[in-house]
Amino acid sequence: MTTSHPYSLPERRPRRLRRSDTVRRLVRETRLTPDRLVLPQFVIGGEDKVEPIDAMPGRARMSIDRTIAECKESMALGTRAFALFPAIDPALKTNDGLEAINPDNLLCRAVRSMKEACPEACLITDIALDPYSNMGHDGLVSDRGVILNDETVDMLAKMAVVHAEAGADVVAPSDMMDGRVGAMREALDAAGHIDTAILSYTAKYASSFYGPFREALDSAPVEAANVPGDKKTYQMDPANSREAIIEAMLDEAEGADIMMVKPGLPYLDIISRLRDCTALPIAAYHVSGEFAMVKAAAARGWLDERACMSEALTAIARAGADIIFTYAAMDYGRWYAESGV
Repeated sequence: MTTSHPYSLPERRPRRLRRSDTVRRLVRETRLTPDRLVLPQFVIGGEDKVEPIDAMPGRARMSIDRTIAECKESMALGTRAFALFPAIDPALKTNDGLEAINPDNLLCRAVRSMKEACPEACLITDIALDPYSNMGHDGLVSDRGVILNDETVDMLAKMAVVHAEAGADVVAPSDMMDGRVGAMREALDAAGHIDTAILSYTAKYASSFYGPFREALDSAPVEAANVPGDKKTYQMDPANSREAIIEAMLDEAEGADIMMVKPGLPYLDIISRLRDCTALPIAAYHVSGEFAMVKAAAARGWLDERACMSEALTAIARAGADIIFTYAAMDYGRWYAESGV
């Protein structure tokens, strides 16, 4: 049916390329495959242990054997990279964080076992002191309640070497101390680990979206005299974006191999800005709070979990992230295997 109009219609009609699913897939600009995802895993001691995390439906703290089983399942679905976070015995937590550089600590045992069972897996280990600190901070805390930068950096460099010797493919400093990437690169090279990559949490913000993660690791700052109740003196101010460029320039100069923006969705502009200023791969962390919001809304029938989670991850990739850390990695792998997303 032809209808005449009193106004002229556009010669270009973008809707022509939206008319069917086949056409839409043909011209799709951003394609996210499971092999671009990283699955974070929370490791605990013991055997055959699974402790569900209430605030993160479908995710759990798991003993090494169960972590390995999940690793194999995830690899079959296409995600072959894993970020390991240890939930250690509180009795081992101290302000000096010495358990972090124990070559037989929980994290190192997990890396060795996983590498033996899944040699093709890429294992990314977290470099920060908060899992080992009785203060809940990423760095050493002075008597005056100051998070000590240079003393912490020395510990982080030692920690990176210990992880590399256990078999970690990538070490990922998430602490936001100044100078830690350069110190870690120097320490790794001196110890002969020239092939161990550094994924730096370049722009890690003092975000309110980390709550479920801190529940999973019991790593929130403690409430005590002279101890900061938050991490704002070292993590970035959510109001800042230019500062992320400064951090990126420093990390690249110090030898970072990959840069991370954390969180993901609230910081798509930061991902985009870093993508424009560096040729290095950009990672983004779709954090626990982002994951939990979709899960909670879907459980109440308010959102379609598959559609919304897939849209969120695609948006992060569209902004410029080459790699996405997400607790939904296995869900996405199943959806992708079924029909693609």
